[in-house]
Amino acid sequence: MQKRNVFSYPSLRGLVVKNWTSDVRLDGKTAIVTGANTGIGKETAKDLAKRGARVIIACRDMERAQEAANDIIREAGNVTVLPRKLDLADTKSICEFAELIYNTEKSLHLLINNAGVAICPYSTTADGFEMQFGVNHLGHFFLTYLLLDILKHSAPSRVINVSSVAHSMGKIHFEDLNSEKSYHPVKAFVQSKLANVLFTRELARRVEDLGVTAYVVDPGIVKTELTRHMKKSLQLFLKTCGFLMKTPAEGAYTVLYCALAPDLQTGGYYRNCGLASCSRAANDDCTANKLWAVSCRLLGIRWR
Repeated sequence: MQKRNVFSYPSLRGLVVKNWTSDVRLDGKTAIVTGANTGIGKETAKDLAKRGARVIIACRDMERAQEAANDIIREAGNVTVLPRKLDLADTKSICEFAELIYNTEKSLHLLINNAGVAICPYSTTADGFEMQFGVNHLGHFFLTYLLLDILKHSAPSRVINVSSVAHSMGKIHFEDLNSEKSYHPVKAFVQSKLANVLFTRELARRVEDLGVTAYVVDPGIVKTELTRHMKKSLQLFLKTCGFLMKTPAEGAYTVLYCALAPDLQTGGYYRNCGLASCSRAANDDCTANKLWAVSCRLLGIRWR
């Protein structure tokens, strides 16, 4: 079988040119991709569908989710692409989604926590959490917790969290996680992206003996809808420098690498289809353990 190129783009973008190919098939496998109605998530779901996977695209907006599913089915030739309602800003919606998965799915081999919000005006989730911390970290933390049993049942299985190089500017503000004392959209965003890395690190340590592995991805600077809340001047700058940015398909490459490549380092931080270094704060096991405990307390759950 001819291998399909999954990672190759011009050095014009100032990135390491690297080729990684895979002919891995996913027939009989099930994957969930959050935020898969557009951008990196949609491209990830499309590739998995082309490989024969049963793909659940979990989105807040069901109309857009159905449109994305139709697009993917048409391009991938795989009719098992299923839109499902999931609002990561509402723990009730997360519970309802998880219940639906247990009632309709026999297995789950890939959980790709891709959805997110970025640099938005201050707002809170349905449960009162600051929106970026609540969606990007707590929403996916809670979703993974709820789906862990089916992930264990389906082992070997993988959890892939999408972070950002911006995590390196972040700090976990335990004294003000919800930005109630002060709010800056960038500070809240980079905190949430650091939380993604720390969560992955701690998750990998806790579930490795269960046959579940975890990876965190920096997809690079990608042209997606995630910039919609940025200031107009910054949006204009990014548009002007668009040739330096990755396309959503290119942004999905490392996500797919972590989904498909064998013998990866669980808990690892991946960039450009390879293991990469992350910030000192992201390597702090004490902070990772404390964030885990605080996240459980905020969500009212017990997770060993």
